[in-house]
Amino acid sequence: MRIVHTADWHLGHTLYDRDREAEHRAFLDWLLDLLEKESVDALLVCGDVFEGANPPASALACWYGFLADASRRCRGLQVVVVAGNHDSPARLEAPAPVLAALSVNVVGFLPRAEGEVDVERLVVPLRERSSGPGEVAAWVAAVPFLRLGDLPGGEAPPAGVVDGVRGIYASALDAARAKRKDGQALVATGHCYVEGMRLSDESERKVLGGNQHPLPVDVFPADVDYVALGHLHFPQQVGGRGNVRYSGAPLPLSLDEDVYPHQVCLVELQGGRCKDVKGIRVPRSVPILRLPDEPAPLGEVLALLEELPPAPPREAGEPDRRPWLEVRVRLEGSEFGYQGEIAEALEGKDARLVKITPLRTGSGETLADGSERSLSDLTPEKVFRKLWER
Repeated sequence: MRIVHTADWHLGHTLYDRDREAEHRAFLDWLLDLLEKESVDALLVCGDVFEGANPPASALACWYGFLADASRRCRGLQVVVVAGNHDSPARLEAPAPVLAALSVNVVGFLPRAEGEVDVERLVVPLRERSSGPGEVAAWVAAVPFLRLGDLPGGEAPPAGVVDGVRGIYASALDAARAKRKDGQALVATGHCYVEGMRLSDESERKVLGGNQHPLPVDVFPADVDYVALGHLHFPQQVGGRGNVRYSGAPLPLSLDEDVYPHQVCLVELQGGRCKDVKGIRVPRSVPILRLPDEPAPLGEVLALLEELPPAPPREAGEPDRRPWLEVRVRLEGSEFGYQGEIAEALEGKDARLVKITPLRTGSGETLADGSERSLSDLTPEKVFRKLWER
């Protein structure tokens, strides 16, 4: 059985208020080709399908269009989707009865029956596309992003967070084990932070099971054949276990995320065990540029921008695929008006300006540390720390 594990699509995401729909559509087209080419049996989408709880209509159109195309092009493909911390569980689950007709299983909330977690509804059977009806190859404990209200007691204190999460996974996996037969694999999903993992500070929100309450890898027992995780954007193995992975985000969600490859995981299960996991790199449809490599005087920066090639011609309706550009400039004294000069130098060039990072000489501080910093650069934690220092 072949599974593609992916997460953190963030449909509807903008980069400094710039729309990224064309990049997301390019990724989804590529993913459809991959699912078809590799004869994939199941697709696991492990949270943060959308950038926000109220995604724009264009993001919803991307999502539902992808699911319809996947059902048409890959007959028998199963899709399992769990909510992430960015998603609205209610919005994600609302069309679940309709999506079930397309073999799409959606778990937004932690389901409950008579006040208790209904773990049976978290267990999803996966079948090989070539197998006859009823032949199960794997069981998935499809656990979504867990909030404090999902844990025993409603609002567990920090000391009880890990134990609460561990208990929910233990119950869901026990329910899956009860259905499992010889030759069938055991798979789990999650949208959480496991201790010791690499973070992307500019785009990842701290969450339950985040830096404050990191989850130990042993939350996922050794008999689980594959653990498909979402939330962290850097693709990585967990605790040295090659079958416990973050797939990572399929495209960079902040300027600092362009330095590592973006991918999905192709997982092969055989005889009820994980035989192989291969990262498949997602092609970058829109590059990210930083000019120059280190902040330089304004005159040098303007000369460098003038050397950029002209923007390529575009047909009517064709998306703009020019690179995103961050400009780094070193300023002497009280120079103002440099933003206009930079924008003028870029007119008609093969680049789209998304950020100017200025550095004042003499102080060692960037203007981003002062009053000129854009709100889009700030996180609540950074604001708090700055006020605390003052």
